[in-house]
Amino acid sequence: MSLIQINATQVRELLPTKDCIQAVRAAMIAFSQDNVQVPLRSSISVEAGKSLLIMPGACKELGFYGVKLISLHADNALKRLPTIQGAIILFDHESGEPKSMIEGSSVTGLRTAAASALATQLLARTDAKTLGIFGAGLQAETHIDAIAAVRPIESVLIWARNYDAAAAFAERQSKRTGLTVSAVADPIEAAETDIICTVTAASEPILKGEWVNPGTHINLVGSHSLTAREADTALITNARVYVDSLASTTAEAGNIMIPVKEGAIDMSHVIGEIGHVAAGDLAGRINDTQITLYNSLGITAQDLFSAVSIYRRFLNS
Repeated sequence: MSLIQINATQVRELLPTKDCIQAVRAAMIAFSQDNVQVPLRSSISVEAGKSLLIMPGACKELGFYGVKLISLHADNALKRLPTIQGAIILFDHESGEPKSMIEGSSVTGLRTAAASALATQLLARTDAKTLGIFGAGLQAETHIDAIAAVRPIESVLIWARNYDAAAAFAERQSKRTGLTVSAVADPIEAAETDIICTVTAASEPILKGEWVNPGTHINLVGSHSLTAREADTALITNARVYVDSLASTTAEAGNIMIPVKEGAIDMSHVIGEIGHVAAGDLAGRINDTQITLYNSLGITAQDLFSAVSIYRRFLNS
């Protein structure tokens, strides 16, 4: 057995943004058509502030199954270490032989942004040119690249709770991408854009429905529990809502389930899964005045298909 190890630098070299979007498209279609096995993620509390997340997935047609293992250590920030670390292990579907161990955080960063880009490609107005990002971390960076790959973005507005951090981030991104990237102190300014991506760790709404213009597309990315949300109830109520997984939504999506609990909407308000839109089985945006919204939780199918693409490209490099 020869287990190929692929590090973060190699991941970024082997899976360009546009190719990652295609891998995620295939993953979401396979998921929504029940061609990939993806049970809900499980976790183990190692000790206070430390946990292990276990996310398996299998697809016979792809020829692989695998598991993403993620460690969460809240106190690592104090040690100047990453709070989230992990790996994806791929197994041959026929023989069961472990084939590759791929650095997980880099794959997560790429495929999460690619999922938002896929939703944007399917739901945003074709003439959308301005991007507002709530957050100034790694996901903010990967989302700039991914959204710019599917729409002709001319300007980007960055809002974060720490304005100085947002300004420093915006300056770096302007130099890196050549786009006009600016920081704003008022979140309303970032919300007055054609496309909005929220990539924060907020537990209470940072994006309000009253700020959002007709025709906007929104990707909600940062919240992953029933008690946390990035958008208020008014925004969810006014939007045409899509999700990555209906099952995960009821178990983990506070953005959706808090308004359900409040009685503002019921689950019929969710139009369906983005994989069905990608497959052509479900309508996306109906007109240019609708607010469309994609709630992203992330599913292991995205990791599995992205990891297989990386592994195959490594073998051919």
